[in-house]
Amino acid sequence: MPRPPDPLGDIDLEVFREEGRRLVDWVARYLAGAEGYPVLPRVRPGEVKASLPASPPRGPEPLRDILEDVERLILPGLTHWNHPGFFAYFANSSTAPAILAEMLAAALNANGMLWKTAPAATELEVVVLDWLRQMLGLPAGLFGVIQDTASTSTLVALAAAREAVPGLEARRRGLSGQARLRMYASEHAHSSVDKAGIVLGIGQEGLRHIPVDAQYRMSPAALKAAVAEDRAAGWIPFAVVATAGTTSTTSIDPVPALADVCAREGLWLHVDAAYGGSAAVEPSLRFVLDGCDRADSLVLNPHKWLFVPVDLSVLYTRKPEVLRAAFSVVPDYLRTAEEAVAPNFMDYGVSLGRRFRALKLWMVMRAFGQEGLASRIREHVRLAGVFRSWVEADPAFEVVAPSPLSVVCFRARFAGVPAEEEDRRNQGVMDAVNATGEAYLSHTRLDGRTVLRLAVGNIRTEERHVRRAWDLLREAAASRR
Repeated sequence: MPRPPDPLGDIDLEVFREEGRRLVDWVARYLAGAEGYPVLPRVRPGEVKASLPASPPRGPEPLRDILEDVERLILPGLTHWNHPGFFAYFANSSTAPAILAEMLAAALNANGMLWKTAPAATELEVVVLDWLRQMLGLPAGLFGVIQDTASTSTLVALAAAREAVPGLEARRRGLSGQARLRMYASEHAHSSVDKAGIVLGIGQEGLRHIPVDAQYRMSPAALKAAVAEDRAAGWIPFAVVATAGTTSTTSIDPVPALADVCAREGLWLHVDAAYGGSAAVEPSLRFVLDGCDRADSLVLNPHKWLFVPVDLSVLYTRKPEVLRAAFSVVPDYLRTAEEAVAPNFMDYGVSLGRRFRALKLWMVMRAFGQEGLASRIREHVRLAGVFRSWVEADPAFEVVAPSPLSVVCFRARFAGVPAEEEDRRNQGVMDAVNATGEAYLSHTRLDGRTVLRLAVGNIRTEERHVRRAWDLLREAAASRR
């Protein structure tokens, strides 16, 4: 029998044990049957909020009731990223070993801000990021640190790039009245680059977007010309953000040529491989990281395509001393005797508190192994190729961008209608497919046109799910002709 609630301690751990067993069983059933849920919830804004009490409980409630309310009230209002028909954005998925690791991390509640506050967490992070480096075929000597998301990793990398500007002293004096800094990224770079510029005081005017070629890759010649033009106008160029797998099309910027420009001009090269970088665990796909051995910093997100649930982003750098110089602030109460011989990861980013994120990556890498991870990525690339072949073979559709990895950009064709109407109908096709609850696609705009995207990346996606999405797309497009 459960004991009465302890007014000064935790809930009865026997109750926890019982409900924990039930919850693990529920999670296993959920993962096995995720496709039984509508991938997009059928709720309107405010419905979930209206179903919840307006005031907090005055007294304790049974854990069983709380967990039942998760299923009754919360689950119907969730978009199911674990659904095998989730083809929007960059699909990600939770896996059993990572879910267990999240539970362990919560139970241990280690804060890895200092080596001393979590020695094993710190050293596991060092080891697991070196394992990942080896899996990706990156050179030895890179320093790795886990951040929450690629937006943070890019912010941290660009702060280091700003720190590296000779004579600037931005850390101490700020930028006011000092200099007009300029950084560069392609027209298709992620919005996190803009946000980093805002946060770092570079401003949106300090980010110059470089034109792309026919394959939506940044032009090295245009970058070189922009740098020269900006220097002549009194700007101080300091950083370039290349992308290995752009958000819209997964195009891969020509990093080796961009690295040449950066070397000649003395610019920090940061590579955003948040999506594409994980593909390099499959040796045949290592072209995605060509030239990244010359980058000053590189980000990739195991929570996108290495089957680790959000959030876990990895930032590598060849210049950890610059990263540390940009961020290290150590008051007396955080000083330890070990700081001279062991890393304190708080010194390499914004956050002081740091979750034990390395644990879930370690458990996934061990549970699947490199070949297991690579085989799943190969299958996702194959499925994208199959989908692309269907689109190419159907005159009612067209592929509109290269698909080097597992994302296909395409459109339905509607002959004889104005461009604006064709865009509207493509939007309608996507909305109709998403409304079925069987598949979820997202869109982008390329060359001023609305384009649909199908992104394969969920560990539970099979060819039948891709086929069903294609059937739904054809039905929706036919109904609009």
